[in-house]
This record gives sequence, structure tokens and C-alpha cells, in this order.
Amino acid sequence: MIIVKFISVILISYLLGSIPFGLIISRYKANVDVRQFGSGKTGATNVLRTLGLKWAAIVAVLDVLKGVGAVMIAGLIFRHEDLLMIGNLAVGTLVVQTIAALIAMAGHNWPIFYKFKGGRGVATYFGGLAALYPPAALFGGEILVVSAGLTRYVSLGSIAGAIGAAAILVPLTIYHGFSLAYLGYAIAGGVIVLVMHRDNIVRLINGKERRLGEKTQNLTVSSEK
Repeated sequence: MIIVKFISVILISYLLGSIPFGLIISRYKANVDVRQFGSGKTGATNVLRTLGLKWAAIVAVLDVLKGVGAVMIAGLIFRHEDLLMIGNLAVGTLVVQTIAALIAMAGHNWPIFYKFKGGRGVATYFGGLAALYPPAALFGGEILVVSAGLTRYVSLGSIAGAIGAAAILVPLTIYHGFSLAYLGYAIAGGVIVLVMHRDNIVRLINGKERRLGEKTQNLTVSSEK
């Protein structure tokens, strides 16, 4: 029964993460595939450059909720009294929730519905962290906003925010006895964010990265929905 619950958590988290809100909204708003523009990703940053701030904000919130939802659903399915045994290791609810959040990120980045071509996972990462330990998500989010605002590089802000969120959890884990699950999620999710930004890192080094406010292409909004 516990194994069935665990598999259910994995499947639900992945399918939830796979919902391509950026693609859905770009098709609704402009009858286009946002992956055909800019970075080719479905996340809020590419929506911002193609459709503007309002629609990017909506996509960001929805992508955050995917991470939040995965953690909450895992908590509902995998009760606190449940323990999943992997060999001699007992895996509790919190660990399952962190796994669910990471799987939601995987779904967002590699969605089954659209040929495994999605976003970079930043908003979903912070959504999962917000559900697990809100102060770390808030700290990392502040770094993201400040860094992106000062440099006008959203990619740099995203990377800095993920690193900051993981960094703040290190002393909390070592000196205050916080669960390793929080730090494990922050580091694993941060690595995913970093890997998904590898092309941005190359452009940053070469001075070719697009700054915030630079649109990729002007879209002709269609009346067809």
C-alpha cells in the first residue's frame, strides 16, 4: 500500500509539473507557441519577452503553484504515520514531499504533454521550497528580484536566488538541526536550475545574454482563441 502511495505521488507530481501554463497562455493570448520565440522555453521569462509583464506574472504564479501543489498533495497522500522502507532506510513524509517537488520540476522542464520541451524550473523550484520551508524561499526570492533588478539579467538572478536559498539552509541545518530534506531539496533543485541555465551562463560569459526588457520578437495577437 505504501509503495502504491509513493508511485501515485510521483505520477501526480510529474503530471502536475508537466502542465505547460506558458504554452497554454501564449496560445490563448496570441495563438502562438511561445517555444517558437526567444529561448524556446515555456517559463515566465520567455513569456515576459514575448507577451509582456501581465501574462508573465500569471504564468509565474501558476508555475509556483505547481511546486506548492506537489508538496501539498504528497502530504495528503503520504500521511505522517507512513514510512516507506528502501532497504534499511525509512523514508518519511517530508522526504517524500521533497521528492514530489523535484519531480514537479522535472515535469515542468521535460513535460510529457509537449515532447519534453518545457521551461527551466525556477518558479516551480521556489514553489516547492515555499511549501517546504517558506523563509528560505523568501530569502532566495529576494536575491532573485534584487539581482535581476540590478543587473537586468533574469538568468543571473535566478541562479543567484537558487544558490542563496540553498546557502541559507546550510547553517540552519548544521547549527540548528533543520532536517536534511530541506537542504537536500534546495541543493538538488538548485543544481537543476543551474544546469537548465547552462546556455545562459555561456551567453553571460560572452556578454551576449539578453537583458530584462529586451523583447525577442513582436507578436501579432490573433483574435482566434
